[in-house]
Amino acid sequence: MKYDRIYNFSAGPAIMPEEVLEEVRDEVMNYRGSGMSVMEMSHRSKMFIQIAEEAEADLRELMGIPDNYKVLFIQGGATLQFSMIPMNLMKNGKAVYIETGAWSKKAIAEAKKVGEVIVAASSADKNYSYIPDCSDLDIPEDADYVYICENETIHGSTFNQLPNTKGHILVSDQSSMFLSRLCNVADYGMIYGGVQKNIGPAGLAIVIIREDLIRDDLKSLPAYLQYKSHADADSMYNTPNCWGIYVCGKVFKYLKSIGGLEAMYQRNLDKANLLYNFLDSSKIFRSTVAPADRSLMNVPFVTESKELDAEVVAYTKAAGFENLKGHRSVGGLRASIYNAMPAEGVAALVDCLKRFEAERG
Repeated sequence: MKYDRIYNFSAGPAIMPEEVLEEVRDEVMNYRGSGMSVMEMSHRSKMFIQIAEEAEADLRELMGIPDNYKVLFIQGGATLQFSMIPMNLMKNGKAVYIETGAWSKKAIAEAKKVGEVIVAASSADKNYSYIPDCSDLDIPEDADYVYICENETIHGSTFNQLPNTKGHILVSDQSSMFLSRLCNVADYGMIYGGVQKNIGPAGLAIVIIREDLIRDDLKSLPAYLQYKSHADADSMYNTPNCWGIYVCGKVFKYLKSIGGLEAMYQRNLDKANLLYNFLDSSKIFRSTVAPADRSLMNVPFVTESKELDAEVVAYTKAAGFENLKGHRSVGGLRASIYNAMPAEGVAALVDCLKRFEAERG
């Protein structure tokens, strides 16, 4: 059965691979002869434990995750991690944050409730349109970690070179770039991301954390907020987001089937170049991010006015393209071209924008 599908440029919840959706559709009523849906089965059952173990194994293979890192599937999305990170990792009560946009700013606000936050670099002076130089940061010796949002979903900037942490632990929010390119996990103390942008359905965060960072001395911290609780219980301290883990596992297998993260990165690079090349040559549209720091996943752009931006949103919507309106905090337009967005979708969008420009003379 075929369904009418639109080109969905939403920043999250976002587009997913059609192959995965079709597999999920076929199994939703009866998973592999079990007579029930994954949504109905016990998280303690052998069948679901196998689903969860396969998902973790496939993710480890895709990312080359070292054995001394735990993979945790935790509810609450990335937002809960804004608090869990300082609660668990602030041994000395001090951390360094790099401010590059809306999501790092939110993380900073939550961390300040737990301890001292030093903003060692910021791009707020130019409305977060670039990544600041992080090659020689002023990092106190007793800082517990350095935190970045590696890809800013709203402002569309990304780190193409990791900060020089001077030996300190690096913590990265990879929510909107997760599995979009190769990643050397050993460069980080912790990587995490909400899955609803580039991997699966909303309601789940994946945490990849080095084992020596998991503390057992946080007796006054509620158990659910301790990484140790989730690590000791193999992500089943409580009933997990079974459906989310199941779908993410499907996406991991899909990525393996197309050649892994190297192949996915090349696809993403080609798609982004197509859109950015058009924006750079356009007389109406322009990118809002410094060329060296542009995201491959989230592409914000603007025209000369809010009124014209609104015209473009209406025009693209009428042509069958959804969710191109920029985030309410910044306005403009934004195309999120995650892993699952086919190259044909980006090409069709560029053609549509070209038609709009031609019709305006």
